[in-house]
Amino acid sequence: MKADAWKKLSIEELMEKFQEASAKHGRLLDALKTRAANKEYDRVIAIEAELRGRGEKAQGGILSLLGDPEPGTRFWAATSALGFSSAEAERVLAELAKPPLSQVGLSAAVLLDAWRDGSYTPKWGQPVSPGNLDPG
Repeated sequence: MKADAWKKLSIEELMEKFQEASAKHGRLLDALKTRAANKEYDRVIAIEAELRGRGEKAQGGILSLLGDPEPGTRFWAATSALGFSSAEAERVLAELAKPPLSQVGLSAAVLLDAWRDGSYTPKWGQPVSPGNLDPG
């Protein structure tokens, strides 16, 4: 999907696409299908960039995915949430990084280390207000 096409989608539609792409990316990464995983990575990044531009309502949608059953979705939601809900994001990344370690878990461990040592700067930076957590 081209960048302009993402702009036409509602936050709910973007969240659905984000969940689908991040889950697929995680499954492909764990299956060591890197070429296919890289295509989903590009989709996740494009969707996340559009969501970031949508503000606090999109942040609420990201937070709702921290409990998703798919490890890939939890990883990407936590990666996004580090900039506006770091304690919750760190908790999810730490859980993913526990053994038995998967490729998604390894990515979570590396990201968590980079976050803690200051070498990773999240793209999202505005705090989410408690009254605006509904992604709708």
